Amino acid sequence: MSTVHAIATLLPAPVELRAHLRALAVLETAIADDPRYCYYTFDAAWGPGEEAALMENGSGDDFSVLFTPAGVLIRGFDHESAMSPYGTDDEEVWPGVIDEVPAALSPLLDEPAFCDEGIDTPRVTACLWRETGDTAWRTGSGIDFPPGSEDPDGSGFLFHLLVDRSPEAVQAHFEDYYERPVPLEAVRHVLAGHPLTPAVAAALNPTALSDNTLLHRVATHPEAVAYLACDGEFDLARTDPIEPIALPNGLPVEPIAGCNAGGTHYLCGPAVPGGPRPVLYTDSEGQASLIAESLAEALTLAIALPSWHDALARFRPPALSSDYLDDHPDHPAVRDRLLATLRLPPATEQEVLDRLLTIAARTVPDGFLPHVPDEEDSAFQPMLEPLAN
Repeated sequence: MSTVHAIATLLPAPVELRAHLRALAVLETAIADDPRYCYYTFDAAWGPGEEAALMENGSGDDFSVLFTPAGVLIRGFDHESAMSPYGTDDEEVWPGVIDEVPAALSPLLDEPAFCDEGIDTPRVTACLWRETGDTAWRTGSGIDFPPGSEDPDGSGFLFHLLVDRSPEAVQAHFEDYYERPVPLEAVRHVLAGHPLTPAVAAALNPTALSDNTLLHRVATHPEAVAYLACDGEFDLARTDPIEPIALPNGLPVEPIAGCNAGGTHYLCGPAVPGGPRPVLYTDSEGQASLIAESLAEALTLAIALPSWHDALARFRPPALSSDYLDDHPDHPAVRDRLLATLRLPPATEQEVLDRLLTIAARTVPDGFLPHVPDEEDSAFQPMLEPLAN
């Protein structure tokens, strides 16, 4: 029989559990076609000093894992369980399930989100907790589980991916739910705590970050359009370059955006469904650089690091972006909001900077330094300035 007593012996420490739950939420946001219908979500601002990992399967079952300074509380609800408050005459929580929850954590069960309208009883059939400083997960010690079920409180299926945290189990769950293949290596990457790059996100759901999908998504969000056209220097309405260009590697180029200084962003290569095209930037002074592996990565760069031009000119943190942040102290909040709006992976300044420098270094050796056709000595100069030894 699977109950919270067995689950308590299999859960990891709170730090590992939190990281795993965050990874599940990041994975599903990338995999899902519509994030509104995700099983797993993570709210880093649930309350003062509190975070919440939530699961809701759309069929009446859900759980919450609340991380607080006082400890962690896990509440699960199986709507078909005989232990459901709705299965009793008095609509009360099954005896013993929450009776021993410590006073520091028990108020969390009274959250309105965990009580249905018109009913004061919390929606719970399984409950575990671990106070700060404790060394083990705790449950009600005297629960008399109803007979006739191998999973009487629902904890076996509710917490399945919290017990079996293997990439294979997570992959199988998402493949079953979304009825399409999910690459195991991408799942491993996210579960290991590595950043969700646009390339990994595209592997998890190729259509979500396709060029056409992203362009449509930007066009339907006025804040994104306004930011990209101004601060982001990625104005999708400017697609008329100053002069035509050609690449030594022979790939075709398509102007996709411009900037206030007369520069142009190009998608390089044929428009193949599902195939990302590197993004090249040329300025009005005869310089050029690869800046991203794909449109998704270029938009992430423009949003997360608006001072990326300075990065190619050898500026590094903390000097990089310092002037911009002085004028726009709310940029981190704007960045996170716009990335979420466009369903782009979260990104820090350092992560974006590292990717920019890596791809910019490929500009010359991979044949992306352009020239003007039919003009001698018309090759552009690389924007990336090597650091002094």
